[in-house]
Amino acid sequence: MGRRYYCDYCDRSFQDNMHNRKKHLNGVQHHRSKKAWFDRFRDTAAILQDEQAKKPCRKFLQTGVCGFGPSCRFSHMSEEEMEHLKMQMEEERCRREDPKYRGSAACGVEEWLTRRQKRKPAQSSERVEDEDEDEEEEDQTEIDVIQRLLSIGDLPPSLRPPPPGGWKVDMNTEWGR
Repeated sequence: MGRRYYCDYCDRSFQDNMHNRKKHLNGVQHHRSKKAWFDRFRDTAAILQDEQAKKPCRKFLQTGVCGFGPSCRFSHMSEEEMEHLKMQMEEERCRREDPKYRGSAACGVEEWLTRRQKRKPAQSSERVEDEDEDEEEEDQTEIDVIQRLLSIGDLPPSLRPPPPGGWKVDMNTEWGR
């Protein structure tokens, strides 16, 4: 048996050759799965803009079910859900613009990393007393960022924190001896 190709979007594997891979990558199911994957990471403003541009789905409004599901070209959002998205978008905008949120979990990870990198050289030249205060502030910021990361449902194992008792090490394994 030859090599196998695994598609992360579709959660499928098949024999890896040029014909099979091309057929899969151009297939409808793959395109739907790929779109569904990337739609999970869209920002609130883009979702709201798309949903406002669509007309309401009559079938969904009447029965609560639509045969087309997420690929329906009509909107399945109610007015309450649209208002909730508007409020969420406004809240995100306020967090980005308001300086009091700069150290909170509302900031992006990239922004936090750049601020942390800028602080590192400055800390080495400060006195020890000032470093203690900065470390407390940085620890709080790190906790906020960690909490934000933990709110992601399917976080990879490499980014998950260790269990409360620490990782269990089996001393009978070859690398543990």
